[in-house]
Amino acid sequence: MNIKKYLPKALSAAMSLVILCAGVGTAAFTAGAESAGTGTAAQESDTKKPEGTTASANKAQYNKKETVYVIADAQGTPDKVIVSNWIQNTGGEKKLKDKTNLKDIEVLKGDNSFTINENNVCEWDANGGDIYYKGTGSTELPVGVGITYELDGKAVSPTELAGKSGKLKMIINYTNREYSEETVNGKKEKIYVPFIMLTGMMLDNEKAENVSVSNGKVVNDGTHTFVVGFAVPGMQDTLQLDSSELEIPSSVEITADVKDFELATTLTVAANDMFSDFDVDKLDSKAKDLDEKLDKLVSATDDLLDGSSQLYSGLSTLLDKSGELIDGVNQLYDGSKQIKYGAESLKDGAAVLNSGALQLDSGLGELKSGAEKLDKGAGDLSGGAAQVDSGADSLATGAAQLDSGVAQLQGYIAQLSGGLSTISANSSQLNGGARQVFNTLLSEANKQIAAAGLSAPELTIDNYSSVLDSLIDSLSEENAKALAEQTARNTVTATVESQRDLIRQGVENAVRKQVTEAVLAAAGLSMTADEYDSAVAAGQVSEDIQAQVSEGVSTQMSAMQGTIDEKTEAQIQSIIEENVNSEQVQAQISEGVQRAAGGKASLKALKQQLDSYNIFYNGILSYTAGVDQANSGAVQILNGTYAVKNGSGELANGSSRLKDGTGQLNSGASQLKEGSAALKDGTGQLKQGSEKLAAGTGELNAGAIKLSDGSGELFSGIDTLHSNIPSLISGITQLKDGSMRLNDGMKQFKEEGVDKLKKAADGDIKSLVERIKAISKVSKGYQSYSGLSDGAHGQVDFIFKTAGIENKD
Repeated sequence: MNIKKYLPKALSAAMSLVILCAGVGTAAFTAGAESAGTGTAAQESDTKKPEGTTASANKAQYNKKETVYVIADAQGTPDKVIVSNWIQNTGGEKKLKDKTNLKDIEVLKGDNSFTINENNVCEWDANGGDIYYKGTGSTELPVGVGITYELDGKAVSPTELAGKSGKLKMIINYTNREYSEETVNGKKEKIYVPFIMLTGMMLDNEKAENVSVSNGKVVNDGTHTFVVGFAVPGMQDTLQLDSSELEIPSSVEITADVKDFELATTLTVAANDMFSDFDVDKLDSKAKDLDEKLDKLVSATDDLLDGSSQLYSGLSTLLDKSGELIDGVNQLYDGSKQIKYGAESLKDGAAVLNSGALQLDSGLGELKSGAEKLDKGAGDLSGGAAQVDSGADSLATGAAQLDSGVAQLQGYIAQLSGGLSTISANSSQLNGGARQVFNTLLSEANKQIAAAGLSAPELTIDNYSSVLDSLIDSLSEENAKALAEQTARNTVTATVESQRDLIRQGVENAVRKQVTEAVLAAAGLSMTADEYDSAVAAGQVSEDIQAQVSEGVSTQMSAMQGTIDEKTEAQIQSIIEENVNSEQVQAQISEGVQRAAGGKASLKALKQQLDSYNIFYNGILSYTAGVDQANSGAVQILNGTYAVKNGSGELANGSSRLKDGTGQLNSGASQLKEGSAALKDGTGQLKQGSEKLAAGTGELNAGAIKLSDGSGELFSGIDTLHSNIPSLISGITQLKDGSMRLNDGMKQFKEEGVDKLKKAADGDIKSLVERIKAISKVSKGYQSYSGLSDGAHGQVDFIFKTAGIENKD
């Protein structure tokens, strides 16, 4: 795949995204995530189906396009995941079933209704049209963004970095968690979904300069610096490429010299569409064409190698037929050399044989000494066997006495265990009855709490005390008043917020009038905005002046959006405070505080009743537990006596077998004594023979030395004769050696050049093609984050928005 082909397009799109987001600010992204309006607008305008997936899309019941908004802190840790879905009803169905794992589902456009079952399948009333909805996600994201910061070489947190100056380094690490086990070149391997991660940010040139990015693009418009970095996490491992030859980035590093640093936000887009659309079929044809050309090169190299081998063979034959004299001299030379080497080998072997004979003689001396010690030890073993036989008789008598005492103890323990078992059998019934009464009291208490309108976890035996204490504390006069005030404020806030668009429109209209009048004054037109509109309607203002005024108002209104937002927010807060402080709302707060005081007294009385029964209940449990423990101990003691009785019987049997064994040991010791005496005699005879062998090998070694000296003198004379062969033989030999070097060179060229090139084409290139095919398959397989029904086609993009770093000073 040609990454460079797609990189300019990707960086261009990412840079556009950064500039757009920088212009509208953080509020625009938040509004887009909350309402999914930004994603919906983009989806509605892009109805073209992805190339290469048209056939599957036509067969699908519907197309599902997802935009996943991830709102994270300044280090990339997600705080909230909002998913905007657009279901394209390609078949014009009246009802559609969409599988989803989202929570808090809301319809974004239209009045479509839906139901959802326990298998997370939504059935929508589509009525032939498309469906737009959003929800919150809780499943693990397939990709992640982590940002670390360093200032002057020291790691710092975002809060520590705010307002600081120095050399800044931001490292953006991307994590790819989504992979599939695919078969590549005959074995299973992890193939990661090929997400391209694009991160963009805007820096104020008064706050940052000398900005650079490790893999990406930096654009400076004189006022701001726009930075985009990209990475493909997991691709290095998937392709198994050597990073020293080609490194595919999985992180981005940004450096800058900063002053009073602050950062609005960073935005990261993750998508895998590029690899889904990649046409892998063309790779096979290119690889096949390369393979055919390499086959021709291998065939031609083989022909050249055969020719050089034939040349070498012919020259060897010419040299061999150069004359009988040459053959005779060579044979005489070879024979004398073999005699010389043979004599030297005989000399070396005789020396080794003589050394071994001496070592054998020394070892036989040690063997003779050991045989004498063995003969003495066999006599000691025979005496010890008799003593063991006597001890076995005493052991059998003690085992019989132990067996009788254990039988009496079993009778006493059995009577005690029977009585305790009868008492323990009733423990479960007694505990169950007490617990049932307790649960009945708790059930009535839960009903009383619910009837009072209080929200609390269901009371159980284990948690009733903490739950009631928490409720009583929450109903203090201070808490009750705070809760009532907060509830009233939330209600008023929700009501006012529902009118935000109308309030903002009013503020914007007022600002527009002020801007219009300022533009008119700058143009020398002394009139109000209303007077200007009336003059335009009456045809009293030329089109040129109207165009100038319109352009000036539009330009200043674009710059005033932040002011409009601030005034809108201030107006909303003013309305909220006015309603909260009204007499009606304050009366509702006082009424809530009075109700809380009465409920607190009732809860205290209820807890005292439950505490009294809990003391009685725990006493029952302690009594029954003691009975059960005593019964269990009696049973264990009884079982232990059975084990002891069985052990005493086995001890008696073992002592009998020990006595039989000692008799056999005594007999074997006598036989060992007789054998050790025979071994002692045999080693003495073997020692005498080894002394004679050592004397013979010494004589052989002396003769071999003389033979080696004589063969050396013979070889020296024949070597002088061989060195004076006529010059004709020297020339033929040189020509033969040259042809041999030519043949060796051709072999080296074939093995180290052509064969390795062919192996690379058959191995690395084909392996890379197989991996790219697997990447394309995995990319096409990942179509949804929130879920996708069978038969549907999906497309998903992720947008990460990290919190800014604000200099509050």
